Amino acid sequence: MTTLRVQSVLFHSDADSVVRAFDALAHAGLRALKSGDFTAIEMAYGDCSSMPIFDAARLNGLVERHPHVKVQYQFFEDNLGSAKGHNTLLATASTDMVLIMNPDVMLAPDTLIELALPFQSDRVGMVEARQLPVEHPKEYNVLTGETSWAATACALMPTSVCREVEGFDHETFFLYCDDVDFSWRIRLAGYKVIYQPSAVVFHDKRLGSGGRWVAGSAEQYFSAEAALLLSWKWSRPDITDRLLTIFRGAAEAHLQKAAATFEQRRAEGRLPCPLDTEHRVAQFVDDAYAAHRFVIA
Repeated sequence: MTTLRVQSVLFHSDADSVVRAFDALAHAGLRALKSGDFTAIEMAYGDCSSMPIFDAARLNGLVERHPHVKVQYQFFEDNLGSAKGHNTLLATASTDMVLIMNPDVMLAPDTLIELALPFQSDRVGMVEARQLPVEHPKEYNVLTGETSWAATACALMPTSVCREVEGFDHETFFLYCDDVDFSWRIRLAGYKVIYQPSAVVFHDKRLGSGGRWVAGSAEQYFSAEAALLLSWKWSRPDITDRLLTIFRGAAEAHLQKAAATFEQRRAEGRLPCPLDTEHRVAQFVDDAYAAHRFVIA
């Protein structure tokens, strides 16, 4: 018997989009229940918004439409960020498996079934879905599915593995790269991280005229901050120093701020202890965290 918790962290999310994603999850869940891949499914929301996105009436509406999915909702009364938000939810997880999912991700009807398939092999710690319309370009082994890291826009894992690696590192990462660090710690513990292209989801990314998603101010800043912290934590101070030099001299305010924040952390002794000093797990390839199979121009 395998039970599943799906959890999403909300932050001023559009309620209608969250409901559409929940409907897609419920349909995929019904198929996975009928196939026997899972025996019970619950959905846990953690809300970091300034005001609750859902009220009791709307939550009851979700349950009435899809009674086979148990729904939990927690209003955090604070912006915890992605890593701490998921850790807070994980603290109450009692299911066998956990699916970390962005609230704007819509599952195909067979996504849960396809995500579960790799766990038939030994030492699989995490399985990532394929995102459309913009597929992540990181490389993976086409025979085994093994990859450097998994994006937690939609990734399935045993709850026991989450607990073994002590969840996300919310002391270091607020947003962005928390999933890279999480994946690498899972691999460091001896598990495989798998990319499963047959498990398809639609990730509601807003694309610009050039066909790429447009990064908002939060993504620009926290991605830069996380790049410094990730390279430091994973024993690549040479990369940290190079990025600091670039960021300090950059015209962009968010890069200068990221450099200043990192230096403040260092002065206060709040940098993470370096891991993987033999460089067995972490990959830094051209400012990415895996080799890429194609380039998005």
